[in-house]
Amino acid sequence: MPMEKTFDPAAIEAKWAHEWESRGLFRPARPDATPFTIVNPPPNVTGALHIGHALDNTLQDVLVRYERLRGKDALWVVGMDHAGIATQMVVERQLNERQQKRTDFTRDEFVDKVWEWKATSGGQITGQLRRLGCSMDWSREQFTMDPHFTKAVVKVFVDLHKKGLIYRDKRLVNWDPALKTAISDLEVESHEVPGHMWHFKYPLAGGETYTYVERDADGNVVLEEERDYIAIATTRPETMLGDGAVAVHPDDERYRPIVGKYCEIPVGPKEHRRLIPIITDEYPDPHFGSGAVKITGAHDENDYGVAQRNGIPMYRLMDEVAAMRADGPAYAEAAARAVEIAKGAAATPAEIDALNLVPEEYRGLDRYEARKRVVADIDAEGLMLKVEDKLIMQPFGDRGGVVIEPMLTDQWYVDAKTLAQPPIQAVRDGRIDIVPKTWEKTFFNWMENIQPWCVSRQLWWGHRIPAWYAEDGRIFVAETEEEAQAEAGADVALTRDEDVLDTWFSSALWPFATLGWPENTDLLKRHYPNDVLISGFDILFFWDARMAMQGMEFMSDVPWKTLYLHGLVRAPDGAKMSKSKGNVVDPLGLIDQYGADALRFFMSAMESQGRDIKMDDARLAGYRNFATKLWNAARFCEANGISASTSLEAPAATLPVNRWIIGEVAATVAAMDKAFAAYRFDDAANAIYSFAWDRFCDWYLELIKPVSSEVERGAIDDETKAVAGWVLDQILVMLHPFMPFITEELWTGLGDRADYPLITAKWPAPAAARDADASADIDWLIKLVSELRTAKAELGLPPGARLTAHFPASLNARAGKLAPQLDRLARLESISFDPAPAGASAQLVVEGETITIPLEGVIDIAAERDRLTKALSAAVKERDGLAGRLNNPSFVERAKPEAVEKARADHAAKDAEADRLTAALARLG
Repeated sequence: MPMEKTFDPAAIEAKWAHEWESRGLFRPARPDATPFTIVNPPPNVTGALHIGHALDNTLQDVLVRYERLRGKDALWVVGMDHAGIATQMVVERQLNERQQKRTDFTRDEFVDKVWEWKATSGGQITGQLRRLGCSMDWSREQFTMDPHFTKAVVKVFVDLHKKGLIYRDKRLVNWDPALKTAISDLEVESHEVPGHMWHFKYPLAGGETYTYVERDADGNVVLEEERDYIAIATTRPETMLGDGAVAVHPDDERYRPIVGKYCEIPVGPKEHRRLIPIITDEYPDPHFGSGAVKITGAHDENDYGVAQRNGIPMYRLMDEVAAMRADGPAYAEAAARAVEIAKGAAATPAEIDALNLVPEEYRGLDRYEARKRVVADIDAEGLMLKVEDKLIMQPFGDRGGVVIEPMLTDQWYVDAKTLAQPPIQAVRDGRIDIVPKTWEKTFFNWMENIQPWCVSRQLWWGHRIPAWYAEDGRIFVAETEEEAQAEAGADVALTRDEDVLDTWFSSALWPFATLGWPENTDLLKRHYPNDVLISGFDILFFWDARMAMQGMEFMSDVPWKTLYLHGLVRAPDGAKMSKSKGNVVDPLGLIDQYGADALRFFMSAMESQGRDIKMDDARLAGYRNFATKLWNAARFCEANGISASTSLEAPAATLPVNRWIIGEVAATVAAMDKAFAAYRFDDAANAIYSFAWDRFCDWYLELIKPVSSEVERGAIDDETKAVAGWVLDQILVMLHPFMPFITEELWTGLGDRADYPLITAKWPAPAAARDADASADIDWLIKLVSELRTAKAELGLPPGARLTAHFPASLNARAGKLAPQLDRLARLESISFDPAPAGASAQLVVEGETITIPLEGVIDIAAERDRLTKALSAAVKERDGLAGRLNNPSFVERAKPEAVEKARADHAAKDAEADRLTAALARLG
């Protein structure tokens, strides 16, 4: 059946996505082949395909299809992450819409509702990945909450606990009051927001005074006064209630007289004011503010470190929604006990945590309402020195969207520092190759300074922590409740930990748990370690580093041999995409508009190591046009009796044009193999693009119509048909990783190959190298024709104008060999090997040989020289004007970036135009 006249991406995409998967072609049976393994970063079960997914998965699919074509047993593991926080948020939001909330249900009932949601609404992204053409092994789709995966997660937790690499501790965490859970440092986004800096007096205990002296840089006294207080500045006055000390730098002479004394927190009932010590520590900066800082260890990361170093008690002030605590005994009792502790009385961490130092009038208030009340009360007492407007960096939860509260809580931690050592060494000795290399420094910096990893989350959806508690506080960690009970004793009542594990803890097992671990499956033995991981640099620490830790701990080998980190896809102006900016691009909309093949090719061709990608609709349209051009080229071949090749090897060829194109195929294959080996997706894409568009479509198909004067005009000889069919096949194979849909459609449409689909074809390996003579001849011909076409355009001559050319005698033999192509493509009236006549002429220099085209009688020389001169003058004037603007720092620094970019582009265009016009004038002689 003849090919359709018009290329319709939507029709062939739907057809082949179904055909490939239904026939099991994404994982052909190749038990004896070399394995190639890649795992997909599992998207959230709540997720939808965004432009970052499109880039990430396109690059993976390009590699997988390439290796499959090379005959490897290519396994691309696919699945979804249960996304604890995100999924629980989605289901709770649905409950809220029905005037229900999570706590209206038991834990098991709520988890059942999450599973119901997953069955009906979760995982839409898998269908979207299919639209992109992802050739994943969908028959083995994984989910981090599947029973076999849950078994693996529980075993990892228990084994790490037995080794002392997981432990429970009370530490400062990032607490999300909206989600009511701890979150990772990596899930916190800091934004600069308007705020205030309040300056307060902390009166010295017992009315003591001291001489406060300030000096300038030269040591001259600039202020000296008697003070009965120490000045403190804070952006969060509500946390003053939990202060455990005031710290000054040990070298700060201003406060030397009062170090070791006590001061009073200036808030709360007057008769129950708390006293806290004035201590020294390296943390305070004596040149910033007053040089004295309050230490609230339970609510500030820096203060936490100071409190730990100096044994300062850390008092928790807030509950799970960041409201001021309302539990515990009366404030008077708690404050009195805190004063005893400040003066040296022993206290356990549990007692300190139980003390509620929030005065009754603030208990239960939202933290910001409490802040207003605290400030007002201190001000009313005359203890506020001043308040400043100030931009402050505020931490927000990336999902809850509210301000994070540093909070001292009991959580489970992984000893990440110990687990980080093998991956660090693996990168150093090359067992893990990070591409681009520039990311190694970032990797080492983070891994070498890694903090304990908080892995517990206060959620209901996720892998529940396998720990049980006895009433006396003992903890039993086991894979099952029966094992925990056996360890505790039959008569010991146990209560299971309510928390679940951080989602990233589960997905860190992805490279091996998806292959059957902890069972030693054949799949695991064959496909671990994976060959490569392709990941956005933004999850290097969320996921990549943690996979390296767990893989090396439990498999005693690296999880993958290469880690490829790509950049972000940005808006056309280079800005980061965000919903708030309204510049997010929907990849499904782009597929609807341009086709999946065009989007994939755009992503690949623009993926240059270490650089972000700017969206560019013009390029997308260009790659859609590329697909259309290839479609039309295939239709031309079909119409001229050129069909699918019957040989993997290049056909025998005698004609220069055929020997040339076979050599071009070999060169393109070599360039692509080299690019793939170096993970240069852009180089590989551009190599096949240049060959298919320029060498094959623009030149070869033109050169073979006809190839000799003996054959009937318009017909193509058998040798050329065989070569052309073979070359087109090689193009389809080489282009397939980037544009799988159109190439598969053309592959099966040009021959009877239903049982030999392109997805499982063989990657080209032509034995023939470039034929030096044929390449030299055809390359010379292409340059000559290009020069002729350029000269005609510059001189205002129509493309079909037939001119006389005077060749040097040295080109006699070459011109004879290429006579048919010269006649048809160069459109020369005649070729002479005599010297050119005197007079105006165009001089074409091709590979050092000068070919002369007489112009007398062809054009009005004077008029053409005048036209070109005027056009050149205008172009130079405009070019130089733009250069002046670009050389003006005021314009470059103050103008909008897009205006500067346009000026640069215009300058380059005018510069090129001036060069072209100068060359045209020179041609006139």
